[in-house]
Amino acid sequence: MRLRILSLAVAAVCLVSQVSAQRPTSGLDLTTFDRSVRPQDDLFRFVNGGWLTKTEIPADRPIAGTFVQLSDKAEADLYAIIERLAGDPNKKPGSIAQQVGDLFASFSNEARINTLGASPLKPAFDRIDAITTPAELARVIGELSVIGLPGPVGGFVNADAGDPTKVALYLFQGGTTLPDRDYYLLDEPKFVEIRAKYLEYLQTSFTLAGRPDPAGTAKAVLGLETELAKIQWTQVESRDAVKTYNKMALSKLATDMPGFDWIGWATAQGIDKTPEVVIGQPSFFKGFAAMVPAVPMSTWKSWVVAQYITASGAYLSQAFVDARFEFFGRTLNGQQAQRPRWKRGVQVVNNSMGEALGQLYVERHFPPNAKQRMEAMIANLIEAYRQSITTLDWMTEPTRKEALDKLSKFKAKIGYPNQWRDYGSLKVTADDLLGNMERSARLEHEYQIGKLQRPVDHEEWLMSPQTVNAYYNPVKNEIVFPAAILQAPFFDLEADEAVNYGAIGAVIGHEIGHGFDDQGRRFDGSGALRDWWTPADEAEFQKRAKVLVDQFNVLSPLPGVTVNGELTLGENIGDLGGLSIAYKAWKLSLAGKASPMIDGFSGEQRFFMGWAQAWRSKAREQYLRNQVMADPHAPEQFRANAPLSNIDAFYEAFNVRPGDKLYVAPEKRVRIW
Repeated sequence: MRLRILSLAVAAVCLVSQVSAQRPTSGLDLTTFDRSVRPQDDLFRFVNGGWLTKTEIPADRPIAGTFVQLSDKAEADLYAIIERLAGDPNKKPGSIAQQVGDLFASFSNEARINTLGASPLKPAFDRIDAITTPAELARVIGELSVIGLPGPVGGFVNADAGDPTKVALYLFQGGTTLPDRDYYLLDEPKFVEIRAKYLEYLQTSFTLAGRPDPAGTAKAVLGLETELAKIQWTQVESRDAVKTYNKMALSKLATDMPGFDWIGWATAQGIDKTPEVVIGQPSFFKGFAAMVPAVPMSTWKSWVVAQYITASGAYLSQAFVDARFEFFGRTLNGQQAQRPRWKRGVQVVNNSMGEALGQLYVERHFPPNAKQRMEAMIANLIEAYRQSITTLDWMTEPTRKEALDKLSKFKAKIGYPNQWRDYGSLKVTADDLLGNMERSARLEHEYQIGKLQRPVDHEEWLMSPQTVNAYYNPVKNEIVFPAAILQAPFFDLEADEAVNYGAIGAVIGHEIGHGFDDQGRRFDGSGALRDWWTPADEAEFQKRAKVLVDQFNVLSPLPGVTVNGELTLGENIGDLGGLSIAYKAWKLSLAGKASPMIDGFSGEQRFFMGWAQAWRSKAREQYLRNQVMADPHAPEQFRANAPLSNIDAFYEAFNVRPGDKLYVAPEKRVRIW
């Protein structure tokens, strides 16, 4: 099946969506409503309040809601596939059935894992303990990164934003374990407590691993990570697509950022032949390199050991698993219990062989008509964006022309990739869990590095089909919708299109909107990072975006905790544009016909209810705190409600008036796309 490239010509002939011949249901779950709440005051709670009241977050989850519901379903579907493969009596060595079956078995064999204790860590510990010079430190960090160790800097391979016809290696800051630099630097009691718990976790890990002086080395590691946090860029700074694009020759790192053996580090990973790299945060790279000779080698070695234990802990004995859960699960996210082992085993296989499972998943769980309906919806969304951009009253013609050109070049991927990954070279044995995970990490590393020697692969997916999510890739100007999100309540093949457009339609619009958010707008239709805005349009865009920042800055999910409007700006623009454009697209799909009343609600009302229903969620305090600190997505209740105040159609659908809590005066409403 060929990749569908949506163009204006395609959009022009696909305006009527394909609807079931039978009278559709509303697609709304009326049992979740709280009719004591007025939708004009809080649509999120009006649609989801009943669910919020009666729902308890599962002990093994930090959050419950729509995304978790679909993730659990995908997980169960994958488990059935894994069991079937593992139970095949005729599976051949090297086959997917053998690999999947033995990988799951290696994770499930708790008795053997507990018997091994810390012994699987010894080969890596021996390599780390043998380090005596900065050059050896760089080499070992590089070698261990190949098998999954988070290092002082991370990386990924993608099309080059400077020239999207080529492939580039992007490098970005790392070195810390807590969710954000502020967790190390803020003196508020909550963060002081988290640092104390992290110190406890490190000490426990060193003790379990049989390392000398666990208390002293734990303090040294926390001290080193704190110094790294001080030189890291903030989350907001790291979102800047222009400031984080710094292309330079790999050899220049040695001269411009001395102290760390960059070439030795690169050689150990097989990236030393890469002529140029893109550096995300140059000042961090320079600061980290300068720290290498200034910090005692014993501290660096302890830090590498800590990183390795943390990366490996989920695949070790129960004592390591418990220590890891107590900090990362309970302290940071508020989970009350570990997830059942079979669920963790499914994730292990899924993370290691995602597309192998994905190919089987879509055969069983993604009907062809879902893809057809999505194609029609995407075409309508593209057309609605085209009409909106064409009539924008604040944009001048030169910028409008570029925006329309970019829109015409959007590529859509639906459900699953046209080409599947080959895992044939992955060696999996039923008695070597950590070895399996490290060989899997090595295979992924080789796959990523291999892309540097090949042309840009426009068929590649960055998510597996069984992922409940979607994404926009700016350097390829593509929107991608995995099969697992194309299910109710996002996408119901039996439901009225009003709710589908309010849910998955707005998700489609959101992803298209990322191409025109505060960072995505900096890329042109070819995916190149290029300024195609006139100064006047640039200023007007920033003015409107600033109002959206201010709207979100005052939203508070917890006492003393407020949303960062700058950090979440891209997602908020995506939501606002996606929802407003999805409404236009839904109207296009009606082809002039009136939408019927279903369940006592008009189509206009059901559209916005579909949006609110899609964001149904309930989260623990710790999870919310992490989300606000480090996640570019605002908490779900704000994503459901905040865009509504800026959309005139919402006011008309629910007769919103001054005094209603979601009312914003017309002159203060944000209108961008």
